[in-house]
Amino acid sequence: MKERATIEQIAERIKRAKSVVIFTHMRPDGDALGCSLALSFALDRLGIEHVVCDESPLPSNLSFMRGLERIQKTVSIDADLYIALDSADSARLGALSETFERAMKKRIDTVNIDHHISNPHYAKMNYVRTCSANCMNVAKLIDALGVALDKEIAESLLAGLLTDSGNFSHDDVDEECFLLASRLVKAGADIRSLTYNLFKKQPKERASLHAEVMSKIRYFHDDKLAVITISLDAMARHHADNGMTEGFVDFPLNVDTVEVAASIMEVKQGQYKISLRSKTYADVNRVAGVYGGGGHVRAAGCMLFGELEEIIDKLSYTVSQYL
Repeated sequence: MKERATIEQIAERIKRAKSVVIFTHMRPDGDALGCSLALSFALDRLGIEHVVCDESPLPSNLSFMRGLERIQKTVSIDADLYIALDSADSARLGALSETFERAMKKRIDTVNIDHHISNPHYAKMNYVRTCSANCMNVAKLIDALGVALDKEIAESLLAGLLTDSGNFSHDDVDEECFLLASRLVKAGADIRSLTYNLFKKQPKERASLHAEVMSKIRYFHDDKLAVITISLDAMARHHADNGMTEGFVDFPLNVDTVEVAASIMEVKQGQYKISLRSKTYADVNRVAGVYGGGGHVRAAGCMLFGELEEIIDKLSYTVSQYL
């Protein structure tokens, strides 16, 4: 039976666990990896056997994060508790979604801790609270577990907080967000190093790909919608990987007339990953929901299939309903 749970109830269940598997969503970002690694370090302190699993290659732009070596692609232990972090639905776990769903059928306890407004509460125990970053929810969990913040935990949490808050620039940033950041810095997190690695440092391959992509921005609906496309051919020509495209969708949003920015990234022939951002009023979670995706009001995504121009037409029409 699926139920809403408090952070304290989840903490009590974790403390009773003999072993734990931590999952996060495919193609992980800083928040996904940050909250997963932070919880992993906390379980180390409690002496609880666990593994962290993600199906995807780890993004190159996050290679500086501590603890990445502990992330594996498959479940290697017979655990009695499965925890999904920062995953809006079980399908976002990718190939590992079958493992998570199979655990539910076997009556293994499952937990879902997330911050996406579209989350359908898919686990046995669910704590879903919309906030700037899921690391804010996991910070509450670590406090409830009675684990003190240290440099490793604090830097993991702050990496996620900085990522999903857009370096404290998004409109869901609140007092809680800044207070947590203050605690994390006090616990040893190096905010200057994290900010440089997350938002400024880049290889020349990313710079050249960025220049090409942004030189071809397309505008629609009186310049309220901006669309960028990232092809596999361009990725190959610039020797870029997926991690290097992090943040590309945010650039067109800086154009003063633009309310919605869309990034259309080719995954394979006929399949495109769509990332959506909005500036002040458009609900891109609802736009993504039309195509089976979701996320947040100001940041969401989905997957679309077909010819590129047809996909642009579909997106343009759907976005127009929310402008």
